[in-house]
Amino acid sequence: MKYNTRKLIKPGDLNANNTLFGGALLRWIDEEAGIYVMTKLNSTRVVTKYMSEINFVSSAKQGDVIEIGTEFVSIGRTSISLKCVVRNLLTKKVIIEIDKIVFVKIDHDEKPTPHNQTIETLNFNSETR
Repeated sequence: MKYNTRKLIKPGDLNANNTLFGGALLRWIDEEAGIYVMTKLNSTRVVTKYMSEINFVSSAKQGDVIEIGTEFVSIGRTSISLKCVVRNLLTKKVIIEIDKIVFVKIDHDEKPTPHNQTIETLNFNSETR
């Protein structure tokens, strides 16, 4: 798992329980995973198609620093799938796990289009796990 993004939990990120609002966390995950896929497919024309069950393992509070990790799962003709783990930067305690997030490359009519990539061309060798 490669952790690319870190976020500081601020007052505007909190829910009524004064812990990290799940919606804010999911927005950050979707953005991070989307950027990862864009770099792999060399295209900004990707959309989120699916997220599997979202497992909230523990909470985060104001002042915590979290890190978002993504890892390749599989590739299809028009899609690429990842998994995601978010954890506390200092304690390494897992906050959320998502087993599968699927992104699809789209054309200018917003229809799925082949990305013409393979596992070999995605260049995972440059990643530190």
